[in-house]
Amino acid sequence: MRRVWLEGALTNAQQAWAQHQSQRLHEEQRLQTLQQVLELDALPMRMECFDISHTQGEATVASCVVFQHGRPHKQSYRQYHIDGITPGDDYGAMRVALERRYRDRGESLPLPDLLLIDGGKGQLAVATEVLRILDLQIPVLSIAKGPARKVGAETLWIQGHATERHLAPENLGFHLIQAIRDEAHRFAVSGHRQRRQKRQEHSLLQDIPGIGDKRRHLLLQQFGGLRGVERASEADMAAVSGIGDALARKIYVTLHGAPDRNG
Repeated sequence: MRRVWLEGALTNAQQAWAQHQSQRLHEEQRLQTLQQVLELDALPMRMECFDISHTQGEATVASCVVFQHGRPHKQSYRQYHIDGITPGDDYGAMRVALERRYRDRGESLPLPDLLLIDGGKGQLAVATEVLRILDLQIPVLSIAKGPARKVGAETLWIQGHATERHLAPENLGFHLIQAIRDEAHRFAVSGHRQRRQKRQEHSLLQDIPGIGDKRRHLLLQQFGGLRGVERASEADMAAVSGIGDALARKIYVTLHGAPDRNG
């Protein structure tokens, strides 16, 4: 029985190793293909991709995701809250994000071998200008959505090339570009939603007389966010430290317009 168990464990270990090696080979092939099609001097072992997310210019967030050796390196991800620009100005938002990421010239985080921007020729120009001002030599690629946002029909703009490029959907390098672009989009959207939710929570409660930052924080923490506060009864809110019956009534009336009154 022990021998059967050991043989099974050995087989599982061999299969896991083989799968690991196959995955590493696939990742290496994607990097090599990308290096070839973009005519890079070296393999893009570290790639960074930026995207912008907002709702009609509100709560703008820029994301920066990092792929190391063709895989997500999540501890290096960054989100940037963008303020002080014209609402909806994606070029301005991208400029601010890139300046904040690269102004220390690689002291806090290593510089990438390839910079990708979710956007078209205009965003490529913004990135190129920021890097020029900072005197950084980083290859830049922008990825514009295809006609009718069709997946697989994206247009690529490469720094230093006057014409756009299109890669075959089955191209391994293109698969890598899509993967990091999609991850940057996901991370930007999630950051934007969180920022917008916090703004909504703050604005709804801050208009209530007697609710300062400390009490607002206590309520949101106690009930797990604004929705939890909305579901709470007057008695539940009154039980929170520093709230009491009178303030709980004000909060409840503001959020619901009336009743409860412990009934």
